[in-house]
Amino acid sequence: MAAPAATILFDGVCNLCNGFVQFVIQRDAPGHFRFASVQSAAGQALLAQHGLTLGPAGPETVLLVEQNHVYTHSTAVLRIARQLGGPWALLYIFIVLPKFLRDAAYRFVARHRYQWFGQREACLLPTPELRQRFLA
Repeated sequence: MAAPAATILFDGVCNLCNGFVQFVIQRDAPGHFRFASVQSAAGQALLAQHGLTLGPAGPETVLLVEQNHVYTHSTAVLRIARQLGGPWALLYIFIVLPKFLRDAAYRFVARHRYQWFGQREACLLPTPELRQRFLA
């Protein structure tokens, strides 16, 4: 597998977020992305490396760290979709919408994600095959 070029930080107890990670893994055959829960030591270290902290309410966004730049909210999701290729890359056209509109929609879903999709008691444990794609 080629060296991953980007890391996705996600809320490890959020069912929607875990589903998104599984979705990306299934479509990222080249292994471009690696993953870390923001609740993990590796996730916390990556946040600190970029001068970021979690608020009292916990993570409010997926983060994409790519070439030492951090993308959040809708921009992170659209950049991830573009990298997945195929029909998913077409979603990147929404980048032309004003960021405040895209992020308002993102924040609405994020604010209700636990209500709508539930949450886990513990973070996802990757299979042995996938473990190499998760930061330890």
